[in-house]
Amino acid sequence: MQKQKTLASEFSLQGKGLHTGLDIHITFKPAPENHGYQIRRTDLEGAPIVEALAENVINTQRGTVVGKKDVQISTIEHAMAALYAWEVDNCLIEVDAPEFPILDGSAHPFSEGIRSVGLTEQNAPRDYYIVRHKMEVKDEKTGSSLTILPDDRFSMNVLIDFDSPVLSNQYATLSDLSQFADEIAASRTFVFVREIEMLLQNGLIKGGDLDNAIVIYDREMPQAELDRIADELGLPHKSVCELGYVNNKPLAYANEPARHKLLDVIGDLALIGKPIKGHIIATRPGHKINNQLAQVIRKDIKLNSIQAPVYDPNREPLMDINRIRELLPHRYPFLLVDKIIEIGGDYIVGIKNVSVNEPFFQGHFPQEPIMPGVLLVEAMAQTGGLLVLNSVDEPERYSTYFMKIDGVKFRQKVVPGDTLIFRLQLISPIRRGISTMKGYVFVGEKVVCEAEFMAQIVKNK
Repeated sequence: MQKQKTLASEFSLQGKGLHTGLDIHITFKPAPENHGYQIRRTDLEGAPIVEALAENVINTQRGTVVGKKDVQISTIEHAMAALYAWEVDNCLIEVDAPEFPILDGSAHPFSEGIRSVGLTEQNAPRDYYIVRHKMEVKDEKTGSSLTILPDDRFSMNVLIDFDSPVLSNQYATLSDLSQFADEIAASRTFVFVREIEMLLQNGLIKGGDLDNAIVIYDREMPQAELDRIADELGLPHKSVCELGYVNNKPLAYANEPARHKLLDVIGDLALIGKPIKGHIIATRPGHKINNQLAQVIRKDIKLNSIQAPVYDPNREPLMDINRIRELLPHRYPFLLVDKIIEIGGDYIVGIKNVSVNEPFFQGHFPQEPIMPGVLLVEAMAQTGGLLVLNSVDEPERYSTYFMKIDGVKFRQKVVPGDTLIFRLQLISPIRRGISTMKGYVFVGEKVVCEAEFMAQIVKNK
């Protein structure tokens, strides 16, 4: 089981804002477990904090802007992508302006900052968002679409398409997050010369220059017009004789724009608040549609706050029924766990296949067989007992006994043919033989029962 991570120490960066042109200081600090990404505006009274979550996105024009009430922070996507790709779960970000600094227009400075300080592992487990089925968002007007499919890790394919003789179709791919720092992070944002005047009229890119964005000249303009745009940006005149890229620095990759769009998708999806296990296919992505998918995922997370463990019946169990019988004293008709498929330092996952031949169905109820709720609780307790017994030497010499059961909820009936998946997790470490844990029973992806337990482990006489 992977644990949450935070920065080993803080690091700071300084640079101008792309849209405001302000000189900006930003600091990334370690944060406690389950903190997530939070942004503090140190330049405002009271240093208000905005959580970097999709529901707090208030604008997606030329960047992702999060806000709450009258506090907002823009151009956060490059930093978010770096944090997500380095698998940083918890971070407090302090910034003294209404946007993050653009730096070189990529995620590279943020990525290198994380690399320089390193990461530290925390005690809480990483809570993944596991993609169970295809999800898709589309914009029929622009032809943009994002599709996310089940996968056992995070991966992505991106296709961009522009009506441009310089930048038409490009493709980029990421098969594993470990590739991000060296293959994606240095990809810079880009802009077409023909868009610059409109952006300036909208009060944007006041801090843009030829060093923090790829500038694409794909439609011929008089040199006088190019000089006027340069004057508005406060940049030196540059003679441009042919279509192409007009940057001081050459492209880092032949498909750098496509790689940057991939970077943006990562940064925007980081706002779901959990690491993702899924494969993303992005066609003509942009901040608006990226955030639409993030909003769909956030809604699914809220509706299904606890995800069912992945159960592959073809995998060999960690404990079969024979091993379970060695650890638990229960026997027919009261042994209610068939196998254990997963064990971590503080959690366990078990399985029971519910057959019509269960003896309790004779009386509960003859005309409508339903598994008694008390037996669902008992089955969870047996599974939890296996977790506790697995933590001691000579487990065959110990037994576990209930001390308390709290918060029992039954959400759906269990009937013959159902496969029950039990997930029990310690709420706190075992101390003096006392364990407390939270348990869930799933059928498919639905929670059918939950409860909290306190139990004592006792050495047999």
